[in-house]
Amino acid sequence: MVNQTNSGNERVDLAYRRKKNAEEMKHQVISFVLMILLTLISFAAVGYDKFSHWFSIPFILLLAVVQVAFQLYYFMHMSHKGHEMPAVFMYGGVFVAFLTIWAFATIVWW
Repeated sequence: MVNQTNSGNERVDLAYRRKKNAEEMKHQVISFVLMILLTLISFAAVGYDKFSHWFSIPFILLLAVVQVAFQLYYFMHMSHKGHEMPAVFMYGGVFVAFLTIWAFATIVWW
């Protein structure tokens, strides 16, 4: 790791890095708590008898997509600079997968 300084003062740089690390940790903890909450909501949706499977399945898939977004942006650091190309490839893969599923669903059901 290259030790870059933004100013000539090492104390200022250390304080800045500590502040940024604290913010990053706060975002990761909040994201983790939200993912646990979304998982508990998914279990509750499955366990609640009054919901039909026509509601439960799309609801759980929506919660799964939200969890994937949290994991990509906070745990895999995709929101940081320098991760543009991996993001392009991942979004391209998601787009191709969506088109493939859509094409096969159209062929099978129509």
